[in-house]
Amino acid sequence: MQIHDLKRKNKQKTSRQIGRGGKRGTTSGRGTKGQKARAGRKLRPELRDIIKKLPKLRGYKMRSNVLKALPLKLGLLNGKFTTGEEITLETLKAKGLIETRKGKLPIVKILADGAVTKTLTIKGLSMSATAKAKIEKMGGQVI
Repeated sequence: MQIHDLKRKNKQKTSRQIGRGGKRGTTSGRGTKGQKARAGRKLRPELRDIIKKLPKLRGYKMRSNVLKALPLKLGLLNGKFTTGEEITLETLKAKGLIETRKGKLPIVKILADGAVTKTLTIKGLSMSATAKAKIEKMGGQVI
């Protein structure tokens, strides 16, 4: 027996032809019509469009990433705290005046809205000049 005399055990499968015959033809698997169906198509990469939609580093035409100070009125502090009590970020959170943002305490700025009738000690908070003057006028301290 020679190599050209060998025969298969199983017959060779013929390709299944559908419709007008063959597996590819007419549209050749490209769908129908449009830029993607044409030969030599040039589409720009999708990633480029995603990159172009990202905001510029300095916040161009977008909201900037800088956290703004949370305003607090002096009248609220006057109502929630007793005389001689020290006011810090932690005590403000404990009294329910501020909430954490993403697990961190926010920046707080005290504004001069409302009257002060108690001596308050404020530690580590920013405030307006008029608010500071009102607190010091009542005998309070700003540390």
